[in-house]
Amino acid sequence: MTLPLLVGYPLARSARSSARRIFPMRGHRRIEDPQVMRVQRARAWTAAVMSLLILIVYGKPEDMAEAQAQYWLRLIVTPWLLLLSAPVVVAVLFRWASPDAKRAMRPLLRSAGRSALWYFGAFTLVPLLALAAGWTAQLLERSAGSPYYLVPCLMYATFIPMTWAALFVAFASGPAVRSAFNTSQVHAALPALLTGVLVWEFMVIGLVVGGLPPGPPLIQIATLVGGPASVTAVAWWEIHRLRTRYGAGLRT
Repeated sequence: MTLPLLVGYPLARSARSSARRIFPMRGHRRIEDPQVMRVQRARAWTAAVMSLLILIVYGKPEDMAEAQAQYWLRLIVTPWLLLLSAPVVVAVLFRWASPDAKRAMRPLLRSAGRSALWYFGAFTLVPLLALAAGWTAQLLERSAGSPYYLVPCLMYATFIPMTWAALFVAFASGPAVRSAFNTSQVHAALPALLTGVLVWEFMVIGLVVGGLPPGPPLIQIATLVGGPASVTAVAWWEIHRLRTRYGAGLRT
C-alpha cells in the first residue's frame, strides 16, 4: 500500500486544489437570498416526497428501477446539457443587456469559457490517454525487439496524468454544475434562468427515455409538468426579487 499512497495522495491533493481554484465551492451565486434558498429547499423536498409517494402508490418494481436509472442519467447528462444550454442562455441575456452591462460581462464570460475548457479538456483526456496507452502497449508487445520494461514504464507514465485528470473531474463536477461552469458570475440571474431551462430539457429527456410516470392520466400529467412548472415559478420569483430587492435586473 505504500507506493499507491505515495503516488495517489499528492495526485488527489493537486487535483482537488486545481478544481477548487477553478471552480470555487461557493461560486454558484453572486447574490445569496436566504428566503429564496429556503423556498428552493422546500420545493425540492416536496417534489422528492411526492415522487416517492406516487411510486409507492402506483408504481411497479420496474418503475423503481427506472427512477434510479433516470437519476444516474441526469448525473451523466447534466454537464453536457449545460455545455449546450449555457451558451444559448448567456447569448440571449448578453444581447438583452445594456451597453454598460455588456462591458462588465465580457471579461467574466472569457473566464467562464476558460473554466469550461479546463473541465471538458480533463474529461476528454482520461479516455484518450487510456486508448493511447492500450494501443501503444499492444504495438510494443507485438514488436519482438522492444525491451521488456517499456510496457510497464508506458503504463505508469500514462497512469499518472490519467488519474490526475479523473480526480480533477471528480472534484470539479459538483461546483462546475452548480455554477454552470462559472457563468453564474456573469450575471446574478443566470442560475435561475439556466435552472428554468434545464428542468424542461430534463422533462423531455425523461419522457423520451422512460415514458410517462405511473398512475392515472391526471396524475401522470401533473407529475410530468408539475415539477418543471414549480421550478420555473420559483426561478422567476427569484429573478423578481433580484430586480426589486438587489437591483440586478436582466438588463443591468
